Amino acid sequence: MRTVIAGGHGQIALRLERLLAGRGDEVAGIIRRPEQAGELLAAGAEPVVCDLESASVEEVAKHLEGADGAVFAAGAGP
Repeated sequence: MRTVIAGGHGQIALRLERLLAGRGDEVAGIIRRPEQAGELLAAGAEPVVCDLESASVEEVAKHLEGADGAVFAAGAGP
């Protein structure tokens, strides 16, 4: 199963990434900043750099291609 998580660097997302990857699922986390990638990799997720606020619908759709599920965990936090 492939799951894409928007807001992939948040606390909830990182926990979910570890849980899903731990059971053998393929996980991708959408993040705004490339420097956040290391934490996603450590959680077992593929980092996908994409600023959802400025991305086109087509860009976001491209990142969701092939996903069996999507989770929106993005917020306005720091």
